[in-house]
Amino acid sequence: MTMDLATIAARSKAPLEGVASAGRALTLLSAFRKGDDAVSLAELTARTGLVKTTIMRLAISLEEHGYLVRLPDGAYRLGAELFRLGSVYQQSFRVEVHVMPALEKLVAVTGESASFYVRSGHQRLCLHRVDSPHPLRLHVRQGDMRPMDDSAIAQVLRVFEKAPLPSEAAEIQLPIYTGGASDPHVAGMATPVFGPGESFAGALCLTGPVTRFNQEAVSSAAPCLLGVAAELTRSLGGTVPPLSSPIIGGH
Repeated sequence: MTMDLATIAARSKAPLEGVASAGRALTLLSAFRKGDDAVSLAELTARTGLVKTTIMRLAISLEEHGYLVRLPDGAYRLGAELFRLGSVYQQSFRVEVHVMPALEKLVAVTGESASFYVRSGHQRLCLHRVDSPHPLRLHVRQGDMRPMDDSAIAQVLRVFEKAPLPSEAAEIQLPIYTGGASDPHVAGMATPVFGPGESFAGALCLTGPVTRFNQEAVSSAAPCLLGVAAELTRSLGGTVPPLSSPIIGGH
């Protein structure tokens, strides 16, 4: 039996349409932000760039599978299925068991806030954090998204997430320090952490006000940050990728 060209074209087009539809559905879910209770259809349109009819069509399928809930006023909130998947993720990937003690150690030794960041698309995500005991500190919470700017954290994420590592990685003096890159009042210092198979795990960092976390304080804290990063890499079962020069010291 032979098929005409129109039938062949229609069948080859269907999988592509399915991929595009899945992409739009994920875009819709990603539009929800921390602190959102319910988001109106108009706001979802503004955040995603999708037209209202497309959002409403996608929302029907997402509702059926428990990912969205449509409220009587026409707004939407995230469904319980996402909470279930989040719980599954946390139970299957318990990186915090290794990261949190490392952050606590950094704060105890340096007195500054310690965080562990990963990249999420065009932003950086604060996955874990322990705050400084000082009342004057940068207020960032676990789960907060920050821009991929010129901060030390973003620089580490940009360079060391690549596999294989670019040649420029060997030339970088770690830890990277920046002052006022994201905020004129905030300084930060960051270095990479690796997981199994030389995979990049994330950026380990210290942040504090520029008035306190100055060059002198940074010079004192740098060996501790490098040492804790090396310990965390080993704890995660990781190894540092081979470079022409070492990037994490064994302090």
